[in-house]
Amino acid sequence: MSKTLPPSALRRVHHVALNVRSMEASRHFYGTILGLHELQGSDIPATLIELVAAGKVANFVTPDGTVIDLFYEPDLSPPSPNPQQQFTRANHLAFDIVPELFDEAVAVLHDNQVPIDHGPVSRPTGRGIYCYDPDGFMVEIRCDPL
Repeated sequence: MSKTLPPSALRRVHHVALNVRSMEASRHFYGTILGLHELQGSDIPATLIELVAAGKVANFVTPDGTVIDLFYEPDLSPPSPNPQQQFTRANHLAFDIVPELFDEAVAVLHDNQVPIDHGPVSRPTGRGIYCYDPDGFMVEIRCDPL
């Protein structure tokens, strides 16, 4: 029998990353129309400062703390059966896991032969691994640094 993660191992949705054709229109919609708080200055994650400054990413936070990252993709491609071809407005869904269970999650993905896009990766904000769900949608499992 294949390994599985125990119930409640995935604690919450950490962030949702969306591809957008117009950063200006999307920032207006999420920030002005919906009233979400746009992260600015020292609130921007260090790993995204350059992308935000270049206008390629904008970050918003919901009242419950879920982060919505907007990725500027002006030339969105049409649907493709290749899961490495990003073809929807959503970039990936990220689940947060306690750092002590991250390696177990990686093992579970491998044990179940889940297609991996890349990772595990380590960065100042923690560790992550990117895989594909059965429909080819990218999912990240990530944790904070130890």
